[in-house]
Amino acid sequence: MNASKSLLVAAAALAMAGMAQAEPVKVGMITTLSGGGASLGIDTRDGFMLAVKRAGNPDLEVVIEDDQQKPDIAVQIADKMIQSEKVDLLTGIVWSNLAMAVVPAATAQGKFYLSTNAAPSALAGKGCNPNYFSVSYQNDNLHEAAGAYAAKAGITKAFIMAPNYPAGQDSLAGFKRFYEGEVVGEVYTQLGQTDYAGEIAQIRASGADGVFIFLPGGMGISFVKQYADSGVGLQLIGPAFSFDQSIIQAMGDAAVGVLNGANWSPDLDNAANAAFVAGFAEEYGRLPSVYAAYGYDTANLLLSAMGKASVTDADAFRAALREADFDSVRGEFAFNASQHPIQDLYVREVVRDGDILTNRIVGVAIEDRGHAYEDECKM
Repeated sequence: MNASKSLLVAAAALAMAGMAQAEPVKVGMITTLSGGGASLGIDTRDGFMLAVKRAGNPDLEVVIEDDQQKPDIAVQIADKMIQSEKVDLLTGIVWSNLAMAVVPAATAQGKFYLSTNAAPSALAGKGCNPNYFSVSYQNDNLHEAAGAYAAKAGITKAFIMAPNYPAGQDSLAGFKRFYEGEVVGEVYTQLGQTDYAGEIAQIRASGADGVFIFLPGGMGISFVKQYADSGVGLQLIGPAFSFDQSIIQAMGDAAVGVLNGANWSPDLDNAANAAFVAGFAEEYGRLPSVYAAYGYDTANLLLSAMGKASVTDADAFRAALREADFDSVRGEFAFNASQHPIQDLYVREVVRDGDILTNRIVGVAIEDRGHAYEDECKM
């Protein structure tokens, strides 16, 4: 299958009796379907489309294209979707540098953007916008969870590392915001880097008793394998992005025992999550990731708003989105004033369950967390 080919999806029949009929909504999904970050975008797409299929709403059309993890390609796709394909809203971007290239221009043109993943601090604070909703988190959140939990994990001297781009910068800021120990080393790596021999040598010499990393996609796979082979042996902790379902399979046993901050886990105990995990496994033959969970929640948020207001009435549709009247796989779900989630943050551990690796919740790190930039948002 050509990953950059547009997929037009219209579901078959309205499944929910009594749902208010609204104007058709055309969604442009820009996500990463090729290259080292493809698994993240594929899970985003598949989670979103599972919810669309289950809803069976004929008034929802989804156009999907591959951004190839390149900002210029993402901008070109967004321009085409807005100008030529006349989408009503955009979604799907995984990477924060792509979000920063697309979201401000899209919202300035009156389009809604629902974030399934990337939620940089610049869009949470001074750059907030009435048409921008983050359904996932604010970028710092899962790193904050890791930082808050690090002391319980016995990490008093941390070596911290992330790629040098907006989400990487947010990640280290988030970890340090709640970490009570000493940071003995702080390193920014190149985005897309795959050789970490130099950084592992720095860790070995740092005097750290634990390591925090944010290295999503192929970057994390490369690091964890090299780190395991190095024999350094210090506790690894990170965000779920670096240790999610599809990623840890590629890491193998090198990932077992790693702790990671998260706002969702396949073992989270609520009815919506149980139905989602089972339905995703049945549909796609694999367990879902956080990216799939966010995609699924985003689609269900959109569907709930479509049942209450027409997308052509921007104020009413915006109000319907703000209500967040859907059953989230995370349990209770509400937006704060800057339209980011207020949610519990957890720490998970990578474990082996038979032939597969997965994550299990080991504790709550922070309850009812919004984000650190709320006061900067002047909506």
